[in-house]
Amino acid sequence: MDEEYDVIVLGTGLKECILSGLLSVDGLKVLHMDRNDYYGGESSSLSLVQLWKRFRANDKPSEQLGSSKEYNVDMIPKFMMANGALVRVLIHTDVTKYLNFKAVDGSFVYNKGKIHKVPATDVEALKSPLMGLFEKRRARKFFIYVQDYEDNDPKSHEGLDLTKVTARDIISKYGLDDNTVDFIGHALALHIDDNYLDEPALDFVKRMKLYAESLARFQGGSPYIYPLYGLGELPQAFARLSAVYGGTYMLNKPECKVEFDGNGKAYGVTSEGETAKCKKVVCDPSYLPDKVKKVGKVARAICIMSHPIPETSDSHSVQVILPQKQLGRKSDMYLFCCSYTHNVAPNGKYIAFVSTEAETDQPEVELKPGIELLGPVDEIFFDIYDRYQPVNKHDEDHCFISQSYDATTHFESTVHDVLAMYTKITGKELDLSVDLSAASAAAE
Repeated sequence: MDEEYDVIVLGTGLKECILSGLLSVDGLKVLHMDRNDYYGGESSSLSLVQLWKRFRANDKPSEQLGSSKEYNVDMIPKFMMANGALVRVLIHTDVTKYLNFKAVDGSFVYNKGKIHKVPATDVEALKSPLMGLFEKRRARKFFIYVQDYEDNDPKSHEGLDLTKVTARDIISKYGLDDNTVDFIGHALALHIDDNYLDEPALDFVKRMKLYAESLARFQGGSPYIYPLYGLGELPQAFARLSAVYGGTYMLNKPECKVEFDGNGKAYGVTSEGETAKCKKVVCDPSYLPDKVKKVGKVARAICIMSHPIPETSDSHSVQVILPQKQLGRKSDMYLFCCSYTHNVAPNGKYIAFVSTEAETDQPEVELKPGIELLGPVDEIFFDIYDRYQPVNKHDEDHCFISQSYDATTHFESTVHDVLAMYTKITGKELDLSVDLSAASAAAE
């Protein structure tokens, strides 16, 4: 412990593990510690017995649910966009060799009380019951514009400078109605609120392109992939990677107290009476509670079921987004479902999550619109947790703190935080131009 490190990382949550991997690959000397005796922190993966212990204290799970160890219930379940930034990061670090992915069956959106497949291409737009005949034609034209758009081909821009015109401008140019904008903005471009409408349209168009390209990648029913055995595999894969590059992982290290010098700059971490010195500290909000502020809370329900979510074409793995306007809320609601086909539950069992940014203190009531879509459930657990954001000045205290995980069931916002932190820590942008074929996913 008495050595000096470039960076000490505290907590083995997904964000911390990804950063530790990236920094190790960059040749930095990294020590990674966790006060828990298991990997994953907030984003750990639980067996059935662990799930009961966490939510039901001394109760025991019913034997009808099957073997406890066949359950891998991810506490922060998020799907990965097949061509998205997280997959690029995984390839960049070569951690993909420790993971097996499988395509996710379905991507759906809730609209006017029903669940519909998210149309992502001009062909799908024409078939979608989400729109009437004339709206389908307008949407088809818009989808073709997005598919053909290339940054470096001015001909494809149709006279629009997407760094200047807003998403609202481009939507009105194609005459799309509010209903169409709702599912495109939230279920395709994956914006979490409507602020994007008044921002430059380039990000909106790029997000739509990413969805369509990811969808085309595995010819599945969705643009998403997910690791077999769930996300609990990721921290362990990064721990193996870190070891290859000479990094050190230590679990079950009590306290993990960050030490500061007279100028308020972090210089090391103390655990069990020993202090490891470092130049920078990277951690989740729980390790430096006085340097973060509460910005919201997430409400969620965790359900065990014996059937797929109804109206999702019997998808064994699926995401359903319920846009805020459809529910008269300020934030979207998300359904995530995975099953025995991704090895996260015993044969015939499904795990579903309903999550949203909490607007009240009653998750049972607030999550009702999502829970009602699930059909009968064998077991249901309710949970609410606080979300924190750092408020420190990292250039003064050399502490780099991640944000808490949000309610989304995809990785886009999480990886955005990781890449921003990487740039703050190293002073450079991460090069994400990689050969995407290095991460393959089994369709079946």
